[in-house]
Amino acid sequence: MEKSRYIAIEGPIGVGKSSLAALLAEELGGRTLTEVVEANPFLSTFYADIKKYAFQTQLFFLLSRYQQQKEVFQQDLFSSTVVADYLFAKDRIFAYLNLDENELQLYEQVYRLLDTRIPKPDLVVYLQASTDVLLERIAKRNKDYEKSIKEDYLVRLIEAYNRYFFYYNETPLLVVQTTDIDFVGNREDLRNLVKEIKKVKGGAQHYKPIASNR
Repeated sequence: MEKSRYIAIEGPIGVGKSSLAALLAEELGGRTLTEVVEANPFLSTFYADIKKYAFQTQLFFLLSRYQQQKEVFQQDLFSSTVVADYLFAKDRIFAYLNLDENELQLYEQVYRLLDTRIPKPDLVVYLQASTDVLLERIAKRNKDYEKSIKEDYLVRLIEAYNRYFFYYNETPLLVVQTTDIDFVGNREDLRNLVKEIKKVKGGAQHYKPIASNR
């Protein structure tokens, strides 16, 4: 991992992607690429009525993520390590979870045009956590647009993420079970996780740390 310049952090809502991206960038002397989720004007209504607002929400995310990554990679990316709190390709996880067949056909046409223009990360870190822990973390951060998230949607999202990364082979991958650790509040947990990230050479690897005293 020593030569990695572009690292993407992934995982379901509330798992700690943005927190880890910021901490990891600090540890590696790099910078963060943070998705501006709140800029999506459809998000607050999406969780209240997923079927009605799914396509608008999804298309906005796809185009805004593409524009953000395009701007970043036109700059001098390789002057330092970049840690992103999302993987561009993960957009399809939400699309297949929320869109109907006709919407998916249109979405796929747009996605295929954009995906080939985005560089792949040198490493993807996929964070997992139990549904209970995710609900706890979502409640703790208390974001207005997340208050309508239902447990059954979160369960389906976790399953969709697990299916996606079970078959994922586009880049080196580290799967991390975070249910029993606190890399934000516990420095030892963070140090151990950073150590595992630095050790990744290729392929898919799994890290299930011993529970810490949270």
